[in-house]
Formats: sequence, C-alpha cells, structure tokens
Amino acid sequence: MESKFCVLNDAEDLQTLITHTEERIQFERSKTLFEEIRASINNNDEEDRSFWRPVLPWGGVYIIRAGRKAISCTPLYVKINLKNTCTIDGFLMILYVILRDNHGFPRELGVFLGKQFVEHFLTLMDSCDYATVKMLWIWYRMSKRQYRSAVRQAALEIDLFGNEHENFTKNLENLMSTMQESLCTSWSCPTRFQELLKTTVIINPPHELPHRDPIQSAVDEFFCPKILLCTELGCDGLREFSQRVFCHGAPPFVILNMQQWRSEELSYVPYHLALSQHRYSLEGATLFNKEEHHYSAAFQIDGYWMHYDGLRSDNLILLHKPPELLLLSSLVYTRASDK
Repeated sequence: MESKFCVLNDAEDLQTLITHTEERIQFERSKTLFEEIRASINNNDEEDRSFWRPVLPWGGVYIIRAGRKAISCTPLYVKINLKNTCTIDGFLMILYVILRDNHGFPRELGVFLGKQFVEHFLTLMDSCDYATVKMLWIWYRMSKRQYRSAVRQAALEIDLFGNEHENFTKNLENLMSTMQESLCTSWSCPTRFQELLKTTVIINPPHELPHRDPIQSAVDEFFCPKILLCTELGCDGLREFSQRVFCHGAPPFVILNMQQWRSEELSYVPYHLALSQHRYSLEGATLFNKEEHHYSAAFQIDGYWMHYDGLRSDNLILLHKPPELLLLSSLVYTRASDK
C-alpha cells in the first residue's frame, strides 16, 4: 500500500513547493510574523494577553501534489498527518524568534544548516505555513530512524513522539561542537593522547550545590581543564584534560540540555552566562510535562516573556512576569554581543 503514496525524496520537489509559497506571500504579507508578535506585545489588552491567532499548532496536515516524478500515485493529492510534533515545535518557535531578533544570526546559522534552508524556514514561518515548516525540518534535518511513519486510513502518518533533544538539538550539525584534548601521564597507556568531541552541551547538576550560581558552575565544569584518573584498561596514570573549546568559534546561540536537573536545583536560572570567553543572554527555554509527556516553550522579546504551547487554542500568551523555569528540558542562550 505504501507504494501508492508519493513521498518527496529530493530537494527539487520541496523547492517547487516553497517557491510557490514565497510567490504567494509576496502579495499577502507586509509584516513578518515576528513583527506582528512584537506589535501585539506593545498593544496588548490586559484582559486578553494571547496572540490573535494560533502560531505553530501541534501536529499538522501536509498535502503533497503528485508531480511529474510520480509513477503511481493515487489520490492526486497525498495527505501526511503529523503527530506528537511538540518534540520540535518549541525549538522551532524559539529558533524563529532568535533569527528574526538577531540580524547577523541567519548568515551564521546558514554556514551549518545551509543558506537556503534558513531562508526557506523564515519565509515559511512568516507565511504561517506551519505544516511545511515542520516537514522542512523532518526532511532536511532528521534521519528516518528518528521518527515513525505508517499508512493509516489512506494517509501517511509521521509520529515524532520521543525526546526533543534527539529530534532537534542533535540535528544542528556542528553548530555547538566542542573539543577537549587529553594526555595521560603514563607512557604505557594504550591511548595516551585523545580528542573528545561533543556536538551538544549537556551539563550535569553538581553533587553539592555550590555557593554561587549552580548553572554557571556546571557550565564551567563542562569547559574547564581538569586532571582525573585514567580510565584506560590496565593504566594507572593521570589524565590531563585541556580547556574545552568550540570547534568553529562561539556559536550564535547555545542550547543547554537540562534533562538531568531536578526542580529543587533550579531555584535560580541566570539571565547571563559566561561561556568560552563570551557573554550569553537567556533567550528562552523549553519545558517538559512528565505526566503528559508534552513539551512547551517560553521566550522573550524586548524583555517581555511569552509562553508557547502548541496544544492550546490560544497557544501564544504574553506573561505577566518571567516564567518559573522548574520543569526545564533546555535553556537557550544567545551571544549577547550581537543584540
């Protein structure tokens, strides 16, 4: 039955769809979605603090038109139902805000994800073509092993149930790649010299809460040089680790994986972070509800915090005060010098 469905396998088909979308919105939109959200903040009504329409709603339905490459494709329009998209929705929302709020960042991110990808992503978000935004991420950034797909009721279903760091953070190529070198003091060590590469920034809570900011302390621990017992089989030497550095320079933004932290360890979340000799500012966070296995997000524009939850009908709400970041999945910081 799957052979009846026409699934995009190359960039040409998707490029055609995106081009049609871009041509359409040139006549329909005078403002970007970001400008509309910013305007709603400045003109908000205390009694109704939600954005006037849904933004990036949960799930989605994407229609593929059978093109010239379709050998056998019935019906003429093939439907793809998207499920459990909250594992990418919150990050896509924050990514959009970051790129629109920092003029130099799209060019920097384009080095890693591709200039065309970044341009198409922004165009599709501004056109409110949210199902295509999600399909753009799925087709271009995710591998097939990261999601489940099946044919149900004459439609292809793509299910993104899982972990947002698997579905989003790990698919940012080498944006946040770091390297740390180590050398064992023992000449008989089977692997004296090692290079340790990491593509994400996972910080662990300290065993004992430090006197100063625990998150800054954990970041310092991740990057700082250290001396530890060598763990190579049969080696009794000491291993000296160098300062960890970003492989491609300080990235425009950093996502801190906070999944190991408990709420009682998050009584204080720093608005500024010293990271690899650069100053970063808190831009947003993703939140995880364990009971519902559901992700949402919070982010700030011009100092005002907004909460995004794709499952709600009013899914973008201006908050009276900064959110309590106690159910954290991640913290997102942007390089402050570009603001």
